[in-house]
Amino acid sequence: MYPEDQEDPAADLIVARTWQATLFLGVVTVILGLVVSFRPSGSLNVIAVLLGILMIISGIFHLIRVFDRAEAHRVWLGIAGLLYVVIGVVLIRHLHLTVALIGLIVGLTWIIQGLSALFGGVAGSREGRGWWIFFGIVSLIAGIVVVSAPVSSVTVLAVLLGIWFVVMGLFEVIAAFIIRRAVSAPAPARGFADEETPTR
Repeated sequence: MYPEDQEDPAADLIVARTWQATLFLGVVTVILGLVVSFRPSGSLNVIAVLLGILMIISGIFHLIRVFDRAEAHRVWLGIAGLLYVVIGVVLIRHLHLTVALIGLIVGLTWIIQGLSALFGGVAGSREGRGWWIFFGIVSLIAGIVVVSAPVSSVTVLAVLLGIWFVVMGLFEVIAAFIIRRAVSAPAPARGFADEETPTR
């Protein structure tokens, strides 16, 4: 067993790796945030291409299942696979359309979320009805704005997301150096003051 005043090397190694991993994650997050903030259109194009590739892979997977005689719906799998492949190719060839589609999905999601919160706040008896109504109105307005101009709205959202990544990455870098300082700080010396004084 280790004495109480002796440090555990395994624990020190774990803490050291923790601050290094935190620092690495923070730097990567900051770099990603800067790239997204300064090149929002390029970042959205990358997301659009990845979405198209995902659709093509899904379509190929469905087409492979067509050759399995154990499948009960081979015809529908073949049709779905071909549609997935065609949609994936269209998404990759027409990136502007894909970005607009992403904006429409985000906008419609916010509209549905806003209507749900608004109706729940007006008709329900839940606590904090005012906050639910306020959240529903804000979400509804934001969704309408995004749906009316999906491409430019998604670009603005990408910039805001990049700024958020930069802020979070800076916090992670600061946390990493705080952990490092805590590890490198000398342990308090145990002297006679820590010893139990004899009772009279």
